[in-house]
Amino acid sequence: MYYSSIGMLAIVLLMIINADTLFGRYGTEGHAHSPAYRAFLFASLLYYTADSFWGILMDIGIVPLVYADTVLYFVAMGLCVLTWVRYIAVFLNQNQFWTRALNTTGLVILGTEILVIIVNFFYPVMFFFSKDGEYIARPARYVILYVQLVLFAVIAIDTLLTAARLKGNSRYPHLAIGISGLIMSVFILLQAHYPMMPFYAVGNLIATCMINSFVVVGERIESSRKLGSIMTVAYKDSLTNVRNNAAYTEYKKMIGNSIRDGQLSEFAVIVFDLNDLKKVNDTDGHDAGDRYIREGCELICRTFDHSPVFRIGGDEFVACLMNEDFRNRDSLYRSFNEQIENNIRNGGVVVSAGISVYYPGKDSGYDDVFVRADELMYDRKKELKKRKIRPL
Repeated sequence: MYYSSIGMLAIVLLMIINADTLFGRYGTEGHAHSPAYRAFLFASLLYYTADSFWGILMDIGIVPLVYADTVLYFVAMGLCVLTWVRYIAVFLNQNQFWTRALNTTGLVILGTEILVIIVNFFYPVMFFFSKDGEYIARPARYVILYVQLVLFAVIAIDTLLTAARLKGNSRYPHLAIGISGLIMSVFILLQAHYPMMPFYAVGNLIATCMINSFVVVGERIESSRKLGSIMTVAYKDSLTNVRNNAAYTEYKKMIGNSIRDGQLSEFAVIVFDLNDLKKVNDTDGHDAGDRYIREGCELICRTFDHSPVFRIGGDEFVACLMNEDFRNRDSLYRSFNEQIENNIRNGGVVVSAGISVYYPGKDSGYDDVFVRADELMYDRKKELKKRKIRPL
């Protein structure tokens, strides 16, 4: 039972550590080589299962079942080797000759094991069981294990040499795979000399844990970082550096989901529009118009500095007030309009603004609040235009 407990523990740990890769729980797009790695994990699960049953059946002493499970054990071992080298070939992405050589070697090892197993039915070249149910290893078993040992060692050395030529963080995944290959070589050697100990399972488990920790997780972190950078650029307005209309669309969806889930009941929307932007463009040129837009945006962001600000049109901005800014909305709105009055007197940027609060039970969603704020903004805009002040 001790022998079987190692395989059972390996199954549990592999499924916990690699659940997202095995079952796509969180998505696998962050790991560029996940299909090949997933195949290796499933082959490993098959191997651990066969290894676990082998110990149980040996304790029970049902020789025909032990023999059948031993056949499955060696087939699963061959599948582990094949899927491992295919994963390495995809990961290294080297020349076609090396890739074909790895894949061919894996197929040859699996095919040879199957052929030897077939021969073993008629002549025990790999293993047999004595009349007392004792497992007896034969020469072919040792040859297969030593061939695997050499293969893992060669791959490990090649990967470590590649790592030595790399710089920065890119070397760490290669180091992890190279070291895991050396670990497998050591445990295969132990398995060859101690047939009744589950060394192969232990080595395989350590190797998969290393790959998950230093390769899979690392690639996902790097992928998330790159995606975050891309999304930051995609959602940023190039002129003002605030969030753009695409970001605003996503933000509205988030607000709608929070309202529907009962997680959000207090927020306010302020709609802003720059007065006389067209006049500035026509009179002083578009460069002056761009400066005018930036000045208006800076005023909005400076006043509502705890709230997200979006540029949703050429001269139109939106801010969504929550938490501290929501509680202080009246004083902030009043302060903003006082600044606009001061700008009118001093020839600064003039921005019309309208604010509206979300009313749970009355408003169906975000859009109702926005419409009210937009109407109030236009009322303010008309009021300022009647004063016929040119904001320059």
